[in-house]
Amino acid sequence: MALHKMTNLSRMELARRNLRRLARETRAAEIAEAAAVLPLMFMMLLGIFWFGQAFSIYGAITRAAQDGARAGAAPTCSTCSSGTSAAANAVAAVNADLQASKLDPTKIQAPPSPPTFTACNGGSNSCAIVAGSNVCVQGPVQLSQTATGGTGVCGISVSFQYPFQFWLPFTSLNKQKIWLTTSARVRTETQ
Repeated sequence: MALHKMTNLSRMELARRNLRRLARETRAAEIAEAAAVLPLMFMMLLGIFWFGQAFSIYGAITRAAQDGARAGAAPTCSTCSSGTSAAANAVAAVNADLQASKLDPTKIQAPPSPPTFTACNGGSNSCAIVAGSNVCVQGPVQLSQTATGGTGVCGISVSFQYPFQFWLPFTSLNKQKIWLTTSARVRTETQ
């Protein structure tokens, strides 16, 4: 019986020694692998985060442009000042949406090449820039034509750009500013 216990102890001691030796031999390899993989994983996570931020801002400015076009196309506006133009109503709606999204409306830039439309019902197809804003409001403009080529649907177009800056060290995107461009068109409503 004593011999049986002794062989069990020696087997256990032998297994412990083998495990310790194996642990000592693989530690350096695991550390080297982690040192190679962790920076790459960190860069991927940073990239996912910053592209997610850009996508979130793009969604916010797109919604702001849609709401601005909708406010500019409405014949009356319950939240607007009386006697304001459609362009001023559109800009006010854009600014309100951007502020609600915690974005700075003063960073807006007019697009370098705004959409081209045909003027409709005495409207203007050039960008109307309201004082203190860089939002391009065009309207009323022809959004579509009828099958016979006559005057189609008239509406308002709102377009602008918003800056976004990535922070991805050791890449070509680090501290590079890109412009997220958005545009929205809404059919003019009649009373």
